[in-house]
Amino acid sequence: RDFSRFRGVGVDPGERRSCRRWNHPHEAEEAVLTYYLLSVVQPTGGQPPAPEALAGIVADVEAFNQELRDAGAWVFAGGLAGPESATTLRPQDGDVLRTDGPYAEGEEYLGGLCLIQAADLDAALEWGRKAALATTLPIEVRPFTADH
Repeated sequence: RDFSRFRGVGVDPGERRSCRRWNHPHEAEEAVLTYYLLSVVQPTGGQPPAPEALAGIVADVEAFNQELRDAGAWVFAGGLAGPESATTLRPQDGDVLRTDGPYAEGEEYLGGLCLIQAADLDAALEWGRKAALATTLPIEVRPFTADH
């Protein structure tokens, strides 16, 4: 499954946003949203789905991205070219060594990503669950570290 054609535009990842969470009809609580990375885990060397199956996956991913936008959780999403297109830069003896290819070889690679904002880990995991259903691939959910 090649999701490299999924492209997105987003907001500045350094921007912090907040929202009002309604706990009671007459009370509002300020909730700070945290950034989470939803990583699409793609198998290496697998056969791509048939065109009709891929069309359904693309439609499901587009619907997922729209649901994220409608909920105000979407920041950025995009697919990545395969690991064979990577160039790795490593510091070495005061210089930088350039190597064609991925940093690490493996049976899986990062095929795409989605940066979201969510109130907590449970909300982010629910978005990850929906992403897994849309992409038909494993999704890794990780919070960004706190701002410094």
